[in-house]
This record gives sequence, C-alpha cells and structure tokens, in this order.
Amino acid sequence: MTGKWGVIVTDIQGDFTEWKKGSLAVAGSDESYVTSVERATRRLKELGLPIFGTQDWHPPNHVSFHTSHPGKKPFDTIEIRDKTQALWPPHCVQGTENARILIDNNLFLAVVRKAQDPALESYSAFQDEVGHKTEMETVLRINGVDRFIIYGIATDYCVKATALDGRAEGYEVTVVEDLCRGVSAETTAAALAEMREKGVRVTPFLDEILREITA
Repeated sequence: MTGKWGVIVTDIQGDFTEWKKGSLAVAGSDESYVTSVERATRRLKELGLPIFGTQDWHPPNHVSFHTSHPGKKPFDTIEIRDKTQALWPPHCVQGTENARILIDNNLFLAVVRKAQDPALESYSAFQDEVGHKTEMETVLRINGVDRFIIYGIATDYCVKATALDGRAEGYEVTVVEDLCRGVSAETTAAALAEMREKGVRVTPFLDEILREITA
C-alpha cells in the first residue's frame, strides 16, 4: 500500500470504560486497556503520524437515551425513520466528567465530536445517520491522509461505522483488534466479519502495522 498514514482513536471516554465505572462500560475496558491505548497512540505519534480523536458529545435529551422515551428501559429498541434505534443508558453527556477523553489530549491534532444533535444517532465519526458530515474528512484531507489506522470503543458500533464510512470515502482502513473493545462478543465478531467483507483490513496487533510503517 502507498500513501500517508493517519490514526483515529475512537471514543476512549469514561462512560465507556469499566475503569471509570461508566454507564455504558464495555467488557475489558479497565485501566490497563486505557493505558495500552495511550501507549500505542504515543508510539504512533512519535513516528510522525497525525492522530485524530473522536468523542461522543450528547445533549442530555439525546434520542438514543432510554430516558428520552417514557416507559423504555436500557437496551430496548424503537423504530425511528424506518430504522431500529437501540436505546442506551445516558452516557457521554456534554460537559460531564465521564464524557472526557481519558488519554492525553495533547496527542491529538484534532478531536471530532459526534452525536450532538438530540434527534439523530451518530456512530460514525464521518457523518450522522442522515448524512450530515462532521469535519473528519476535512481534517484528514488537510493533513494529506489517505489511509488510516483505527482503534478504540466500541468495535461493533463507532469503530465499525467509522471504518466503513472511511472505506466508502476511498480511504484504506486498518482496524487494530487488540486495541478495540466491543459491546458484546457476538456483535463484535459480526462487525469484524462485515468490515473484512467490505474491504477493511483487520490486524490482531499494532506491531504488524508498525513494521510496515517503519520499513
């Protein structure tokens, strides 16, 4: 492969981690996991790669919160605009402690916030569910990035959606599985299979990519 590498670190926020007792913590997201993500990200930055973060940044009345739908419980589903919407516990609410990114923010050239519209879901860092674009593609293009490494939380939601949208925009995309955590084993396996099927490269460990970058 040719072209300039970039890195997208997805949603390493308190509410998604067991370490911070988050409201939507995924399995395996303890302090050691966050430390490993920070260490890997620092290593990539030291190699000169531009690093971009993503951050869920929900208003308190977001459509994905079960509390926005009287009588509904976390993990229920509803139909909105002919789509099935999973309902989550309130999480990553704008300005709250557990919405903060847990790794050193100085590592990031830019942080793209998503899911700020209360009426729209947005797992992808490129766009929301109806196609409103974020600044992600702009910052990648400005920095000459045409292929990126992606990892973070959650494999089966925001990592998958961002990776697939990146492929659709013409980027070469590599997911580092060891640096991701998913909501469930079943949906994570399905997400990895779908990403592979649609042209996303999935590698178990960062070292495989490091050898390629430094060759």
